[in-house]
Amino acid sequence: MVEPDRDGPLLTQRAAIVFLLAALVGVGATVLTALAGNGWPVALSAGCGAAASAVLFFKTIIG
Repeated sequence: MVEPDRDGPLLTQRAAIVFLLAALVGVGATVLTALAGNGWPVALSAGCGAAASAVLFFKTIIG
């Protein structure tokens, strides 16, 4: 059985920053959509779409 490498990080710093910024964008879009009067399912869909787009955007910018 092969032992996993326990010395290295699970994510690089770049990946952690990209995912953190994408999560912040997704939460912000969800909250703003909900405050605009839409239901939570619509707000959650908008937040997930914004987070997915933000991953691609920040991956390109922080590279």
